[in-house]
Amino acid sequence: MATEMKNNGITRRRFLSGLFAASASAAIGSSLLAPRSVLAAEGAAKATPNLDILSGSHWGAFRAKVKDGIWVDTVPFEKDPHPTSMLAGLRETVYNPARIKYPMVRIDWLKHGYKSDTTQRGDNRFVRVPWSQALDFFHYELERVQTTHGPSALYAGHTGWQSVGKLHSAGTMMMRAIGLHGTYLAKAGDYSTGAAQIVLPYVAGAMEVYEQQTSWPLVLEHADTIVVWGSDPIKNLQVGWMVPCHSTYGYYQQLAEKVKKGEIKVIHVDPVRNETQKFVGGDQIPVNPQTDVPLMMALAHTLYTEKLHNEQFLADYTTGFDKFLPYLLGEKDGVAKTPEWAAKICGIDAETIRQMARQMASGRTQIIGGWCLQRMQHGEQYAWMLVVLAAMLGQIGLPGGGYGFGWHYNDAGTITSKGPLMAGFSGVTGVDPIHNHSYNGYSSFIPVARFVDCIENPGQKIDWNGKTITFPHMKMAIFCGNNPFHHHQDRNRMIKAWRNLETVVTVDHQWTASCRFADIVLPATTTYERDDIEQFGNHSNKGIVALRKIVDPMFGSKDDFDIFRELCTRFDRAEAFTGGKTKAEWIEEIYSGAVLQGRGVGVRMPKFNKFWEGEGFIDFPEGSPWVRHESFRNEPDLEPLGTASGLIEIYCKTIADMGYDDCQGHPMWFEKAERSHGGPKSAKFPIHLQSCHPKHRLHSQLCSSTEHRETYAVAGREPIYISVEDAKARGIKSGDIVRVFNDRGQVLAGAVVTDEYKSGVCRIHEGAWYSPLEGGKPGTLCTYGDPNVLTLDKGTSKLAQATSAHTALVDIEKYKGVAPAPTGFNGPTELHNVNPLFPAMDL
Repeated sequence: MATEMKNNGITRRRFLSGLFAASASAAIGSSLLAPRSVLAAEGAAKATPNLDILSGSHWGAFRAKVKDGIWVDTVPFEKDPHPTSMLAGLRETVYNPARIKYPMVRIDWLKHGYKSDTTQRGDNRFVRVPWSQALDFFHYELERVQTTHGPSALYAGHTGWQSVGKLHSAGTMMMRAIGLHGTYLAKAGDYSTGAAQIVLPYVAGAMEVYEQQTSWPLVLEHADTIVVWGSDPIKNLQVGWMVPCHSTYGYYQQLAEKVKKGEIKVIHVDPVRNETQKFVGGDQIPVNPQTDVPLMMALAHTLYTEKLHNEQFLADYTTGFDKFLPYLLGEKDGVAKTPEWAAKICGIDAETIRQMARQMASGRTQIIGGWCLQRMQHGEQYAWMLVVLAAMLGQIGLPGGGYGFGWHYNDAGTITSKGPLMAGFSGVTGVDPIHNHSYNGYSSFIPVARFVDCIENPGQKIDWNGKTITFPHMKMAIFCGNNPFHHHQDRNRMIKAWRNLETVVTVDHQWTASCRFADIVLPATTTYERDDIEQFGNHSNKGIVALRKIVDPMFGSKDDFDIFRELCTRFDRAEAFTGGKTKAEWIEEIYSGAVLQGRGVGVRMPKFNKFWEGEGFIDFPEGSPWVRHESFRNEPDLEPLGTASGLIEIYCKTIADMGYDDCQGHPMWFEKAERSHGGPKSAKFPIHLQSCHPKHRLHSQLCSSTEHRETYAVAGREPIYISVEDAKARGIKSGDIVRVFNDRGQVLAGAVVTDEYKSGVCRIHEGAWYSPLEGGKPGTLCTYGDPNVLTLDKGTSKLAQATSAHTALVDIEKYKGVAPAPTGFNGPTELHNVNPLFPAMDL
């Protein structure tokens, strides 16, 4: 029997220290997070003793100070040496104005069901209904769609970052429950690494993007040169898929010291002087956006023609260099990929390119590749060519050499502990679904970045990864802990296509745009209103941390577990969903599995009761340093890569045989649909828009935290970073509200004029909440600054069909007149006395 979950008072404290100590202590003070009396009156839980409660998040572990049932302060976990200031925004997730309080149904859907006027979606008019009625609606629609159209019409595979916790995984809960009712349309790939994760298994035998990297102590000891290519680890390592430990920042401090002493040379290939360059130091190669492949080709050309490449490594560990060489030398297409050729495209002079190639070949070189660049049209070519460069240098598998695509993610480069890894709640039960109909010739999954294409073009066939995908007639979509109105590009096109859906259900705790464009909205608890358990540290796996409930569930919210359990009672699958266990019993079972696993690796853990009722944290012993690809280098025959040949495939026959014109048998340079600095469409829209991961959020999470948002917003808008030259030419100064526009849409943003940006480059961080001036109307002004109003919705190529968000041009002008207030951060317009079943309901 599982123990009762208890929140124990914890008094351990320490002074903040490390990289972000000053900013964290300033931002997480009691003045910022003081409770508001209106919150206590409207939705707070019953009074409890004053407590310090250990919990965790994507931003790190922390201790929450609770007074009379109200979360009043947040202090970073004492075992986190470099806490992020974003912890300040967590408390607001529970209490902010965008909190979903009760089950809600869009008014016209309530009147007409699946035959509603879908052009009204997004107008923010909802009616509160009881939980029982909302779940009845949900179940009825599942039944209707399955029996009328079959599983191809039900989309329930769209998932994202959701929240930490091995039990309360929102997407897993959804897929487990919906999978018990029937099969459904799923998705393939993700938005973060969609192009790289498809091409790299063919080239390097693994996805590469999510794997652990060579241990930083070995890199710091052996590397002579580090090339940071389109990556910003200092910014991005603030967050993690599980609870980050942030210990990797200590290695970046050591790197900065070595750069200052001249012991390691760091080269940053980026049109922006980013946070990592500012912290670590080093030289910048300010390449024109989207022209990284020509620069890479020119580096390869120099390595080959100056005989700086490693012929033996190419012969022993790769295949196909001889088929790539004619293209590189221009024998295939008449265009030699010389530094002079590249200079005209990428904006870096030929001699600088040659010097960079010579520097990379002069000693041990580690190439750190980012994800942003593979999110451009033909993004597969960047990932492929980066591996080719590393292969030509011949240092793959050596400490401090080779390449990696995950350095900015999940505490990468820390030494992985010897501790166990907990399993989580499974999306699969082994119980047959109620409905298991045919897909009627349609595909059972779609590339995730093409899901709007699917809604818009049912029956269309597209190429994807050697297969033919046939888009089904999607009728219903379910999203749980997920925000597709953040993920996807070309917002106005998406809004038009969205009208083709008959019913949209969302389960969330914040009124995101996805919820505003839904028909049935179910309020879930936040991580901080329920018990759970998680790993502390991602790749580092430093331990296990209890995620104790901080406050009781607010308003009418329920845990995803309870929401989907109650849904399953409507088709007699509740027992299969719960597995016969309570939430507390599941948490204990997850922990107990780790205890058994720990015994196998020599790590003894206390019994669950002692862990949970005690400190709620377990430290694992540190492991040993590790070199990525070392086993392949040492024993290529016994430890082959997962490619068709077992070697690095510079030329890949498998891809070549697919016959795609936009992704052929070896890396190539393809012009983009639009590109700045003299490229297509730059005469009309001259500025390249970057929409990379934010500095102050996790994607769209925390954007609704009002006081936290105010610490970085400009004039109440999402910041847009503009070069001094571009701002001067348009009469723009820092603090101005500007209109950013192209043929796809328009947004307001707050100007930050900076010399850190190359002329012709601007940035609006992705995750800024869509805030339309007129809800539901395509083409309307976004009043806050969602960059995906402006981005291109086009597949990277026929191979991956991934997002091309990085391929986007805009222009900018100072906004004239009185700017409308942002619309995206409050709840819906609740309509009273219009529920035909419950006309007297108090809203």
